[in-house]
Amino acid sequence: MQSLLSHIHLLWELVITSEPIVIMASSPAHCSSMVLALTRIIHPLQYCGDYRPYFTIHDKEFKQFTSTIKRAPPVILGVTNPFFAKTLHHWPHTIRLNDDTGSVQRCKLKKTVPAKIIDYNPGIYTLYKPFLQKDKNIIKNLRMGVSSNRPYEAQSALLKRHLVELTHSFMIPLERYIASLMPLQKNISPFKAAPKPLPFDPERFFMTLESVGPQLTLSNTGIKGDWVGLYKKFFRSPNFKNWFNTRYTELTLKLQALQLEALSKADLKDWLQGRPEVEVIDMVLTMKNKISKCDQHDIPVSEDVKKHLSQRLNDIICALPDDLRNILNVS
Repeated sequence: MQSLLSHIHLLWELVITSEPIVIMASSPAHCSSMVLALTRIIHPLQYCGDYRPYFTIHDKEFKQFTSTIKRAPPVILGVTNPFFAKTLHHWPHTIRLNDDTGSVQRCKLKKTVPAKIIDYNPGIYTLYKPFLQKDKNIIKNLRMGVSSNRPYEAQSALLKRHLVELTHSFMIPLERYIASLMPLQKNISPFKAAPKPLPFDPERFFMTLESVGPQLTLSNTGIKGDWVGLYKKFFRSPNFKNWFNTRYTELTLKLQALQLEALSKADLKDWLQGRPEVEVIDMVLTMKNKISKCDQHDIPVSEDVKKHLSQRLNDIICALPDDLRNILNVS
């Protein structure tokens, strides 16, 4: 990515918001390596848009991706065929790389839509206006490394560290906010279904940025800009949807685990007194189902909790009349 160092923050924004990008190069190896590099610049956040390191006219999605009827999908394409300059003219962001000759000529930013391309000069063709300012210090440092022939490994380490820090700083406020969606532990009852996490409210999240915003978590001078605008765009991307669904599922399973821990410590013999048979049967079936899910590692609980749950289940079964035990097919 040496020829694109001046625009690394622009590329980071395009990738983290899952914008459609076309990489045009002279060789499959060149475009493929660039596509894969772009999917990794938001690490440790997983890139969840589609990406094709080497896309050709023979791919089955050719008609879908070249159709001008619909908006370009969240895909990063790597192509070499000049024909794509016309068929993908409606895509909003095109990166033309230098010929694969070892040249490290710096790619320029062309403030124009790909449809207006009139030359084949290397560059980034886009009308995208970044939400954030560049970190000029890291760009200067990397350029000095180029001029002083700093080893590629050292250059890569510097760039990776900066991008990881940038992604972490962007995600930390979200991680803190989603952790706050956990209900209080005192609201977890062993005899009721586990509560669900509170819903995600973007406006409430934005209110937290003043005290824990990304600009406060960056260890360097900080990157200024319209962080709220970037988050709003991020919320519409596959990257956010995957991250949120994963975290929300983790919270849900954690709440189920806490409810099972409470149930494993509860006095079910006392709870049984005066309970209608339908409630007792429902409790037995529910506990058997949850113990099964624990065994399948769907719910993260310790072996001690599983053991105590089995004991509580046995307490209930032993207290059942024989005919009811036969109906439940337990002995």
